[in-house]
Amino acid sequence: MHHALALISILAVWYRRDYRNWKIYYSTMQYIAIGNLTYNFLCASHWLWRLSPDIKWFNHSLLEMSYTFITFPLTALMFLSRYPEGQGKWRIFRHYAFWVGLYVVVEIILLLRGSILYKYGWSLLWSAAFDCLMFPFLRLHYKKPLLTLFISVPLTIFLVWLFNIPIHVPIEKR
Repeated sequence: MHHALALISILAVWYRRDYRNWKIYYSTMQYIAIGNLTYNFLCASHWLWRLSPDIKWFNHSLLEMSYTFITFPLTALMFLSRYPEGQGKWRIFRHYAFWVGLYVVVEIILLLRGSILYKYGWSLLWSAAFDCLMFPFLRLHYKKPLLTLFISVPLTIFLVWLFNIPIHVPIEKR
């Protein structure tokens, strides 16, 4: 399923021709990738969620790299490429609802298949709440990248505190 998501992302970007906008949204594509890398670094050996491979020789790290460098950046590209600028609040709300809903539905499928496991208080509800923040942050980053970074740092610190991530403990001892 994880590999299918990466492939679907690639095909969707190609079919929709959103790849033509990659230069416009490149920094936001990097922002989402760096966000996932930050999670993997801070939560190393203390995962709030862990991906279970579909193919035996793929491990959690390789799957995370697939999400970090393919699925998440291409999702950001598609989300921003079709953002309904100037089309009214209802259309913008529907755009956000579609993407948050898509992420939640995919995660429900992953959860039912045993392809994602939650630990340390994380849950589907937390993922949905995070998605509700992530997509507005992608738009904000596109419009005001520095402001987004300044907001992202305290938010990350809050989440580290809330989920008691032992960043004071060396990774190999977690």
